[in-house]
Amino acid sequence: MAARPTWKGFLKISLVNIPIRVFPATESSGSISFNQLHGECQTRIHQKRWCPHCDREVPSSEIVKGYEFEKGRYVIMSEEDLDKVRPESTRVIDLVQFADASSIDPMYVDRTYYLAPDGGMAADAFAVMRDGMQGKVGIGKLALYGREYLVAVRPYQRGIVMHTLHHAAEIRGIGAVEELSSLPATVKPEEIKLARQVISTFEQPLNLSDYKDEYREGLQRIIDAKIAGEEVVAATAKAAPRVVNLMDALKRSLDAVSATKKRPAKATTERQTSAKRKRA
Repeated sequence: MAARPTWKGFLKISLVNIPIRVFPATESSGSISFNQLHGECQTRIHQKRWCPHCDREVPSSEIVKGYEFEKGRYVIMSEEDLDKVRPESTRVIDLVQFADASSIDPMYVDRTYYLAPDGGMAADAFAVMRDGMQGKVGIGKLALYGREYLVAVRPYQRGIVMHTLHHAAEIRGIGAVEELSSLPATVKPEEIKLARQVISTFEQPLNLSDYKDEYREGLQRIIDAKIAGEEVVAATAKAAPRVVNLMDALKRSLDAVSATKKRPAKATTERQTSAKRKRA
């Protein structure tokens, strides 16, 4: 099925305005979701807005937005207050800066979208700007649905992708993780050398399509089995890994990898010998 655009707008670079269509690059349908049911009668549960102070259910018309500035103290924000800072939707991705593509830390990326030209007239300009951006990323803002988004735009294969980004203020500093303060100031060179050897044995070209969501697939098998009235057999639980001496673990890791690499070669040799005997 052909992808459907979620909205249309313009990609603006200086005085160049390119009509575009925007498509989500990911699918939420890939995950399995559940409804909450009453176990006794299997009726779907309803969530109610309950005020513990008034001891009653509260209708939507009585709900207001409050910002907690101190513990238990709130300032009320009306829709009129929000409208004073709410940006007007323009559907224009206005790029105001370009930088090297490597400048974007993956931690800042929120969601990803595909951009495509909207109509044949826009195709030439779209292709020119895509090729002109090779190796670069454009940073800009997008006002949409009453919100302002920070975005990064870069060429990708035949098209262009747009990432909505977290603002710097949303990224929690690594200093907030107290456990990292206990790390040693120096590391033994021989341990680093062994660690690099172990890591190098696992190096190979990356293809993320080789990785499957095994949890989702297992969950789907259980759901299908229960629908069909079949018995569900639980997988054997793996024992928790033991904490062992680092050098010991690294050396054993190298030995295990070496043994694994040697085994297929031996099996291949045995098959070739067997085949030669049969031909003889």
